[in-house]
Amino acid sequence: MGLIQTNAQTKGQAGEQRAAEYLAGQGLHVIERNFRVKGGEIDLICRDGAMTVFVEVRLRSSTAFGGAGASITVAKQTRLILAARHWLVRHGEVPCRFDCVLIDGDKLEWLRDAFGAD
Repeated sequence: MGLIQTNAQTKGQAGEQRAAEYLAGQGLHVIERNFRVKGGEIDLICRDGAMTVFVEVRLRSSTAFGGAGASITVAKQTRLILAARHWLVRHGEVPCRFDCVLIDGDKLEWLRDAFGAD
């Protein structure tokens, strides 16, 4: 018996798919989706040449309350960095960056190098 997804989960997966297709169109290669470790998750992991790109996808139906970008708090960044460190230990240290794909309604915005791990 399969798990039943909520409407939010279904929308989230559709947003991640839209982001993956957009990034592929920009020349990135999606190598992993929904990488999870205790304490953190990364929506998409991509390659941009020799660079590993950890991508957070944020989806909001409107820009009320700051929209998708406002939801990437310092705490969220910390969880992403934790997950990225685990991924890098498993796959080898390589140059990397953190990007965000923000989807507010129909508008998609790609923020390259949105924040650092420092």
